[in-house]
Amino acid sequence: MTATLIDGAAIAAQVYDQLKLRVAALSDRGVRPGLAAIIIGRDPASEIYLRNKTRACGDAGVHSELHRFDADCAENEVMELIGRLNADANIHGILVQMPLPLQFNSERILHAIDPAKDVDGFSWENLGALVAGQPRLCPCTPLGIMAMLDSTGVVLDGIEAVVIGRSVTVGKPMALMLIARGATVTVCNSKTRNLQDHTSRADLLVVAVGKAGVVNGGMLKPGAIVIDVGINRLPDGKLAGDVDFASASRVASRITPVPGGVGRMTVAMLISNTVAAAEHTLSRAGSAAGQR
Repeated sequence: MTATLIDGAAIAAQVYDQLKLRVAALSDRGVRPGLAAIIIGRDPASEIYLRNKTRACGDAGVHSELHRFDADCAENEVMELIGRLNADANIHGILVQMPLPLQFNSERILHAIDPAKDVDGFSWENLGALVAGQPRLCPCTPLGIMAMLDSTGVVLDGIEAVVIGRSVTVGKPMALMLIARGATVTVCNSKTRNLQDHTSRADLLVVAVGKAGVVNGGMLKPGAIVIDVGINRLPDGKLAGDVDFASASRVASRITPVPGGVGRMTVAMLISNTVAAAEHTLSRAGSAAGQR
């Protein structure tokens, strides 16, 4: 068996085609979605990620802004900027690029963002809405994974799904989204005993731990769908996922590549969330006008 690739780049291109139509519809009503990104310090990986976000905004017709701070800036300077962006009617999405320098209170900064503009989906309000089964703006990576799974035509209702990783950005929201679609979900972590006992029964395996090769083909159920969220830099400079692609692709039915898989969809979902936030703002404005 040779697994079929789930091509994140191709699926993302389809997402952008749809986003352009939505952006055009907003433009007809005098609104251009706007995304503001904040970066503190000079992390090379963050710089690359932000360039990709800026390029994606341009492709979709979304206005983008980049606000830079030195790593030794005062935390209140960042908080003041977030306050201004919260009040800016031309900005519909705000993101703070992680990781932050160690002296910053990441939780304080992230939760200063207006939940209606929290396009990363990390605020307590947005995460709580997901837990309650009333999703608003959802974390981008699991949202992108759901779009990738839908592109395959797989029926999630009743399948056995295993998520390795319990982060608030990927693992936990991923599990909640799969539960909402009727999957039976097991969440594993670094302390899980006999990990293979869980992975070997998974119809769907999502791996998000940030450790190269933590899963290999011998740990998989034949025909499983494998979603590799990890991206790791090897000693030789090459990129690799959390899954050993060579062995896993001989056992799985479908698998995401690294690079070219989940990462492309994460960026696409960020832009999608920004457009959705603009649409929601316009809808609220229309409702308020109708009540006058």
